[in-house]
Amino acid sequence: MTTPDRFEDLSDGLARGVRDHDDLIGLVLLGSASDAARARRDEWSDHDFFALIAQGRGAAVRPDLSWLPDPHRVALTAREGEIGFVAVYDDGHVFEFALAEPAELAGAVAEDATIVVDTGDVTAELIAAARDRAAASDTWDPVNDTRLVLVKLLIGVGRARRGETLVAGSFVRQWAVQHLVRAVRGRFPSRSTAHRDAIDPVRRFELDFPAEAAAIADAVAEPVESAGRALFQLTRQLLEPGWDLFPSRGADAVAARLGWHDGAGGPRRS
Repeated sequence: MTTPDRFEDLSDGLARGVRDHDDLIGLVLLGSASDAARARRDEWSDHDFFALIAQGRGAAVRPDLSWLPDPHRVALTAREGEIGFVAVYDDGHVFEFALAEPAELAGAVAEDATIVVDTGDVTAELIAAARDRAAASDTWDPVNDTRLVLVKLLIGVGRARRGETLVAGSFVRQWAVQHLVRAVRGRFPSRSTAHRDAIDPVRRFELDFPAEAAAIADAVAEPVESAGRALFQLTRQLLEPGWDLFPSRGADAVAARLGWHDGAGGPRRS
C-alpha cells in the first residue's frame, strides 16, 4: 500500500534524480501523479511520467535506471517498446514512464500533467502540444464505433467456434468492449462528465455510466461466446431504441450468421 506521504516522497525523489542527472532535461508527472489530479489518488495509484533525455543521448541513458528514487527498493524493471519502461518497488508501487528524447515524444498525448523539471523550455512546448492532441482525441463517433462492436463480436465468436479461445476473448472482451464504451459515450454525450479520461474512454466509465458498466462487466465474466452474445444484446438494448443511425441491418446480419435467430433479444425494426 502506498501512503500519501510515500507517494510524495517518490515524486520528490524523481525530481531530484532528474535534476542530478547530466543527460536528463525534463520531468512531467501525469495522471493521478499530477497536481491537478491529486484528489483521484488512492492506494492503487501509480506514478506515470515522462522523463526527457537530452537530444542524442537516449541510447546511452536508457540502460541505466539508477537515477530512480530508492533504487535499492526496486524489485523489477521491464521495457515496453523502445522508450517505455515500468518499475515495481518492493511495496508494490508502480512506475510507468517514457524515457525519451523530445523528438521521440512528438506524438505523445497528455491530459493532467505537471511539469516538474524543464531545462530550456523544451518540456513545456512538448506538453502543450500533447494536451492539444488529447483535446482533439476527446471525441466519439458512435455510428462507426457501434459498427465496429458488431464486427469484433462476429469475428470473436467465430474464432471461439473455431477453437481459438484466447484470441476470441481478445476480440470480445477487449476490442468489442472498447468500441461499445466509446459508442455509449458518443450516443449519450451529456452523461460523460469531467471524470472521463480524454485518452482512454474506458477509464472511469463506471462513474458516468454505472448501470451500463455493471451490465458490461457481468457480460464479459461469461464464457467467451456467452459474453459475445450478452454484449450483442446490450449493444442493441442500450443504443438502438430511438436512434435512426443504429446499424440494424448489420446487427441482423450478425445475428443470422451466428445463429442467434431471435436477434439476441434486441429490438428489431422493419
